[in-house]
Amino acid sequence: MNLKDKVVYRKPVLEDAEEIVAFYNRVGGETTYLSFTEDEYPLDVEAQKANIISTEQQPNSVMLLAVADDQIIGIGTITSGNKIKARHCGELGIVVTENYQGQGIGSELIRQLLEWSKSNGVTTKVQLDTRTDNQMAVELYKKFGFQIEGELKNTTLIDGEYYHLYVMGLML
Repeated sequence: MNLKDKVVYRKPVLEDAEEIVAFYNRVGGETTYLSFTEDEYPLDVEAQKANIISTEQQPNSVMLLAVADDQIIGIGTITSGNKIKARHCGELGIVVTENYQGQGIGSELIRQLLEWSKSNGVTTKVQLDTRTDNQMAVELYKKFGFQIEGELKNTTLIDGEYYHLYVMGLML
């Protein structure tokens, strides 16, 4: 059985909160491309449970887990606000643990998140930020139709070196 047949994509339940926090804290140390580092995820388990409940109650926000062998291997989110002028716009967040990258997990998370966004009755635009030097991610997003809408200079600082971010967007 290949990996694609083993991966289950699903929304989180409260019992996933501890593993979600552990996942984010771990993957923060696997790459410098995320907006946080190892053990820097801002939510503890109780706050993550509240986030799961809050996200489930919003018509324009969602979290999807990619699970293989009863372990979270990827998480994708669309996060939107509730202000009338901006609630149509969702922020895409995606992370796949290092051992499972390059195997289509991120693509499937994005595909499912975009399908969900098209069908929720609120979201008409999805946007994201990604480092300009993260060519694998930039190409992945472009494959789904995202366009570079702008560049934020010197936004990320790592070990004394500044990096730029692309702002990318997709009208649905």
